[in-house]
Amino acid sequence: MDAEDRKDELAEDRNDELAEGISKKDQITSLFLSGMTEIEDLALVTNTRPSYVASVLRDAGFTREYFDLYTSTRQPMNVYSKFFAGKLGFKDLATARRSVDLIDRMHRRFQLAGDRAGQHHALVMALTMFDRARWTRKAAEAEVFRQWLMQKLAEAEPVTEETEPVRRGSRVKP
Repeated sequence: MDAEDRKDELAEDRNDELAEGISKKDQITSLFLSGMTEIEDLALVTNTRPSYVASVLRDAGFTREYFDLYTSTRQPMNVYSKFFAGKLGFKDLATARRSVDLIDRMHRRFQLAGDRAGQHHALVMALTMFDRARWTRKAAEAEVFRQWLMQKLAEAEPVTEETEPVRRGSRVKP
């Protein structure tokens, strides 16, 4: 039986399970334990989003490697995550402003240390909070993050061959 046949069979099983009232979480867990470990495949077969599948697998202790917009900031992504874990929010303007203040402080700290990866993580946190706020219809709160991001982008030096060092093996040849 090839992979396509296996997916078709699992899809049929899923429809049978839905008729029997088995939850999506139980379906995902069962399929994962039976050997289907690709998040995209599990999402397809269970008719869910990859971020939902990942959260189910993470909560069950099966994976810690998937990150997207909806992954909690409490879930460590890298060594920089600890600086932001559980400290960012957008429930109101004051919370959004406090979050941007923290992001800005960390970004400046990383900048002073010459830590580009840390600066990047701070930018990612701001973009993540911007997207979360705007997609939950918190326009004013989203604007706080957007303004900070726009300021940082405006401050960035234009990228030229002179301003960016070339690392061995990273230059794309025409």
